[in-house]
Amino acid sequence: MTDPPHDFAEKTAQPPGDVSPLVDGDAAVIEESLDRPEAFAELYDRYAPAIHRYATRRLGAGAADDITADTFLAAFRARGRFDPARASARPWLYGIAANLIGRHRRAEVRGLRALARTGVDPVAHSWVDEADDRLIAQAAHAPLAGALAGLAAGDRHVLLLVAWADLSYAEVAEALEIPVGTVRSRLSRARRKVRAVLGTDPHSTYDTPEAATHG
Repeated sequence: MTDPPHDFAEKTAQPPGDVSPLVDGDAAVIEESLDRPEAFAELYDRYAPAIHRYATRRLGAGAADDITADTFLAAFRARGRFDPARASARPWLYGIAANLIGRHRRAEVRGLRALARTGVDPVAHSWVDEADDRLIAQAAHAPLAGALAGLAAGDRHVLLLVAWADLSYAEVAEALEIPVGTVRSRLSRARRKVRAVLGTDPHSTYDTPEAATHG
C-alpha cells in the first residue's frame, strides 16, 4: 500500500481551499492517480471544502480538520478499490467521513446534550462561526440539539447527510452501504422524533427540498 505523496499529505492537514472546476470525472482522476499519485489532489480540491463543512457541523471546527485529512488519506489508500462505474466519488467520500465521525459518537452526543441543557457549547459556537446558511443557525438552538442527541446513530447519520450534506437518498444509501428503503425508514423515524421534540415539521426545520420529491 502506497502512502500519498508528501505534498498531498501536507495539503490534507490544511484548511480546505476553493473547489476546482470539474474537468475530468472523478473515476478518471482516481484511475490516473493509480499511476500518478499526485493527481489525487484534484479530488481533494473538489470535495474537501464540503467534507470540512459537514464535519464542522457534526463535531466542531477543531475535529473537522482531522476528519477531513483522515477522510482523504483513507480514500487515497483505498482508491484502487473505487468502483469506476460510480458517477461521483462524493457519496464514497461522505461514507468514509461518516465512519470517522461515528467514532466520535459519544463526544458528539455529549456536546449536543450540553447545548440542549445549557444553551452553550463549544461545538455550537463553531457551528455559528462557520454558518453559511439558515440551517446552521437553527442547529445551534437548544431544542434541536436535544432532538439530534436523542436519535440513534444510524438515524442521525441519515438525517444529517440529507439535511447538511445535501445527498440524495440514493447517495446516502451508497455512502452508508445500506438499501434505499432503509434510508427512507431511518429518515422517516428521525423526522418523527425531531417533530415530537420540536413540535414542528422537520422538513421546514432542516430545509430539505428533497423531502417533497423523494419522501
